[in-house]
This record gives sequence, structure tokens and C-alpha cells, in this order.
Amino acid sequence: MHELRMRIAFHIKSHAIIYLFMSVLLLSGIIFGAIIVNSMNFAQKQDLFFYLERFFNFTINEQGFDHFTLWKASFFYHLKYLALLFLLGLSVIGLPLVWVLLFVKGLVVGFSVGFIVNQLGTEGLLFASLTIAPHNFIIIPVYLVAGTLSMIFAIISLRKIFSRRNVDSLWQPFVNYIVIFSFLLIMSSTASFIEAYISSGAMELLIKSFYL
Repeated sequence: MHELRMRIAFHIKSHAIIYLFMSVLLLSGIIFGAIIVNSMNFAQKQDLFFYLERFFNFTINEQGFDHFTLWKASFFYHLKYLALLFLLGLSVIGLPLVWVLLFVKGLVVGFSVGFIVNQLGTEGLLFASLTIAPHNFIIIPVYLVAGTLSMIFAIISLRKIFSRRNVDSLWQPFVNYIVIFSFLLIMSSTASFIEAYISSGAMELLIKSFYL
């Protein structure tokens, strides 16, 4: 266990600049998402809030969420997102798309939280804290690590392609790449479970308390 922690610490230290770059990229997406909310006019906000209220009313009138269906939908969404990041890291030329995907993830989170807080005030802050934040505390680091690993592997591949010297084989980095992405997939499954069974339950209770 101690050796594993040492290897993780060494990995992060060795690629600290890349982790910092990807963190800033993700944070920029979150901030930009919040800015978009503030730049919307009143009519645009009202139109979007109309659809949000329809979802709230649907939640009240129905018997509740199908938690397993929610978990499955959430997990397959994360599976596709992580698979795309994995393949883009292998393709090398897809590296700019890795940056775009990470930025977009931050933008979606920033916009979602910003819009709900903007429309519902203090209640919106409580709603976001209990329904959006819990699973994102896991999935945002998962995407951050996945995007960073994609970038690192792409850089290693580029060095292999353009280096005139005899460099190490890509086999071991590729194996590590697969193992870590497999672990990230397990973590995303955990995040999906939290979203489907905990966040959605909190959402039902909050929506009913707001509207009943």
C-alpha cells in the first residue's frame, strides 16, 4: 500500500504541469458555464426554467425515479465518455479533443449549478449541493485524471514517433493506461450509483418540499 502511494505521488509530481493545465482547463469550463448563465436575457432564462419546472412537475406526479434505469443510463454515459478519452489518447492527433471534452464537462457543471442557483436562490444552492455535487465530487476527478492520462500517453507516443534515439517500448505505459482507465471506470460506476440512488432521492424530497 505504501509503495502504491509512493508511485502515485511520484506520477503526480512527474506530471504536475499537465495536471495543473488540465485542472485550469476544467475550472475554466466551470467558470465559463456560470458566466453563460449571467449573460442570458430574461426570456431565455424563463424558457429554460419552464422546461425545468416541467421536469419538477413530472417528478411530483410520478411514483418516483427508476433508480436502476438511472444508474444504467448514467454509467453508460460515463462509459462512452471515458472510452472516447481513452481512444483519443491512443490516436495522438485527437489530443485537442481531449481538451475540448474536459472543458465541456466543466462548462456543463458550471452552467447547471449556476442556472439553478440563479433561478431558485438559496433553495437552488441547497438543491445543487444535495443533487449535483455528491456524484460530481467523484466524477470530476475521474474525468480530470482520465483527460490527463490521455494527454500523457499521447505525449509519450509522440516522443516515440519523433525521437531519433532508441526509446523504451510503449507496451508498459499502454498496460498502465488500460489498468488505470479500468479503475476509473469502476469509480464512475460508484458515482453513477450515488447519482441514481442518493442524489435522485434527495432530488425527489427537495422538489416535493418546494412544490407541495
